[in-house]
Amino acid sequence: MKKLVLAAALALAVAGCTQEQTNRGVVGGAVGAGLGAATGALITHDAGGALAGAAIGGVGGAAIGAGTAPKRTCTAYDAYGRPYQVSC
Repeated sequence: MKKLVLAAALALAVAGCTQEQTNRGVVGGAVGAGLGAATGALITHDAGGALAGAAIGGVGGAAIGAGTAPKRTCTAYDAYGRPYQVSC
């Protein structure tokens, strides 16, 4: 049980270290899986519950992480040299 809580805390710490757009889905999946495993183990007191929680949390976390990734923008300049943002 302590290992699951430690793994969930480590996943949250790692999630705070990345800001790249491509990693949001992966990090979201890892955090979701860790928290889902901890929650499943706390609720069911069984390894099967921890595995089910990890699977459900991983899928949900990856979907949310990928869905909330910011759109990539580039800087363009108008005829007067003023910068503005455009999608790449």
